[in-house]
Amino acid sequence: MDDSQDKESKTAEPTEKKIHDALERGNVPISREAAVFASVTALLIVVAFAARTTSGTIARALDLLLGNVSGWPLQNGADAISLWTFVAAGTLVPLLPIFSILLVAGLLAGALQSAPRLVLDRIQPKLERISPSGGWRRIFGARGRTELGKSLFKLGAILVVLLVVAASELGTIVNAMAVEADAVPDLVLSVTMRLLSAVAIATLLLLAADLVLVRLHWRRDLRMSRQEIKDEMKQLERDPLMKARLRSLALDRIRRSMIAAVPRATLVIANPTHYAIALRYKREEGGAPLVLSKGKDLLALKIREIAEQHSIPVVEDKALARSMYDVVEVDRAIPPQFYKALAEIIHFLHAKGSRKSSIL
Repeated sequence: MDDSQDKESKTAEPTEKKIHDALERGNVPISREAAVFASVTALLIVVAFAARTTSGTIARALDLLLGNVSGWPLQNGADAISLWTFVAAGTLVPLLPIFSILLVAGLLAGALQSAPRLVLDRIQPKLERISPSGGWRRIFGARGRTELGKSLFKLGAILVVLLVVAASELGTIVNAMAVEADAVPDLVLSVTMRLLSAVAIATLLLLAADLVLVRLHWRRDLRMSRQEIKDEMKQLERDPLMKARLRSLALDRIRRSMIAAVPRATLVIANPTHYAIALRYKREEGGAPLVLSKGKDLLALKIREIAEQHSIPVVEDKALARSMYDVVEVDRAIPPQFYKALAEIIHFLHAKGSRKSSIL
């Protein structure tokens, strides 16, 4: 079966295990535009906050060096070392903060897209990586053509932005010939900042679009055939560690979704520490109270904490919280046996709220 037929058979979305294995192998969706945006932003920060000070420091050092050339003896190696030390201290040391900003920006561009991880397989030498045919396919294949198109579009978009900004600054540039010489550096700095700001905005828009495309292509490349899914399920049945891992991932995802749903609740039923059930009831929405989340121990405390942050009433009822926790299901209405107890609590909260309103 050739590659095209194999890709056509892979129509199912990747499973949790397939995604997990891809991430562990270092196969993560990374946008190259993030590095470009980080570099432009770092340059903008440098120009805005460090360019004037750094250029002044370097200019003073060069003035001392070139203004008194005869005062620097070069009779032996010690004199040469002294001269190079002065040059390094006056020119290279002031540039270290700039290099540091650019380095940090480059590292953040990758770290913010995917958690850093050590993948030895990615750095091991492999003969297929230096294959001429493989390199030809990478350059002139579908992915290579896509990257070339993206690069040309990016270059064209940035050139258009630069031309538009330069045209708007044409008057300023022409008037620069009539200003005092001392004002020229500030004028150049101002125009440079506007150009970099425009390029940063353009690259940000390109980055947003590229992030979506990269993730879509990444998930498409991870698609599986029906046979692959069946083989994976058979493997999982024989691998208890993987089953436990997937179960843990599923529970963690459910836990995060339940915590995210708490701010939509209208009341929380809890005992002091062990159980908490977040409910939503709006008369205009109709139906019985809906269970948004439930938890015990640490999760119960987290539900209560979020409820208190959003001023959601927390009603402590040990017996009701314990009995509800064992029966209710998340994203389902409460069972009929709890209607009476919840109706009394809701009525009490509404009456309490009405009294507060009348007092105010």
